[in-house]
Amino acid sequence: MITLSVDAMGGDVGLDVTVPAAVRFLARRPEARLIMVGDESRLHAALAAAQAPLDKITVRHATQVVEMDEAPQSALKNKKDSSMRVAIEQVKAGEAQAAVSAGNTGALMATARFVLKTLPGIERPAIAKFLPGENGHLTLALDLGANIDCSAAQIVQFAAMGSELVKALGLNANPRVGLLNIGTEEIKGTEVVKQTFALLRQSSLNFVGNVEADSLFSGAADVIAADGFVGNIVLKTIESSVKFMGASIREEFNRSLFNKLGGLAAKPALNGVRDRFDPRRYNGAIFLGLRGVVIKSHGGTDATGFAFALEEAYHEAEAASIEKISQGVADSLAALAAVQAEQAAGEV
Repeated sequence: MITLSVDAMGGDVGLDVTVPAAVRFLARRPEARLIMVGDESRLHAALAAAQAPLDKITVRHATQVVEMDEAPQSALKNKKDSSMRVAIEQVKAGEAQAAVSAGNTGALMATARFVLKTLPGIERPAIAKFLPGENGHLTLALDLGANIDCSAAQIVQFAAMGSELVKALGLNANPRVGLLNIGTEEIKGTEVVKQTFALLRQSSLNFVGNVEADSLFSGAADVIAADGFVGNIVLKTIESSVKFMGASIREEFNRSLFNKLGGLAAKPALNGVRDRFDPRRYNGAIFLGLRGVVIKSHGGTDATGFAFALEEAYHEAEAASIEKISQGVADSLAALAAVQAEQAAGEV
């Protein structure tokens, strides 16, 4: 049985999103259990109003809430009994196999890193997310914003973690790893990117070279690595592009009566496209590199989106991916270190 701990108070809305989402999730996953963390009296009232299956939910009281604009260090120092921190502590204690929060990203990362610590050999956790692609292909992109300035070695660590996650989830036994760059040529990119390319080529990972942003959805790679600055810009650009396209399509179909009739005829296909690219379906980014599973939901999502974040946490917990990732990353980094040592010895 898989148990998820939920920061019920986090996000732009809090209980009005997390509680209905919990009800939807448990309807799809009746074998799962939830630990809902937050103000006990308010939680019980919200659960009762939503007619939640209380036999599958444990309420854990927390006296504090991390605000969405609160500085990470302030939350870490002054909010030791926040719903966010208590939810993460359930994972450390073994009461839950994964934690989910829609709260402040910086505070969540700082708290998760402090409570759970990083995997051996990993300097910094990364935010990772699966992106939809052609023919149903999923590409794992990371880092999407946790680390702005990264060394080449750290980006290689991200690539190794991403590769092992794809393996652990059974998506590909030998994931193709790409490096996000402004061109496919080896000579392109910043000095850090060039250094990363050289390290990835020496590694035991299935490195397929540089990948440009216009190939993100083509299935050219199963894992695409970048520093958090570039990754976050790419993610936000994708999100805004999807919104713009949706608004443009609606505008065109409402431009005239003829267009409206055409839109009515095309409605089934348009609904399929809408559902396929609905960002709520892909809500839930993984904090990869921690000694426990933590999922970050978009702070402004609705109950549907948060329910998908719970589903993402369930899949991660079900795969028992932490142990597999830890061992796989250790093997990859050890193999790379051995190659570098051999090269250094040959240069002496």
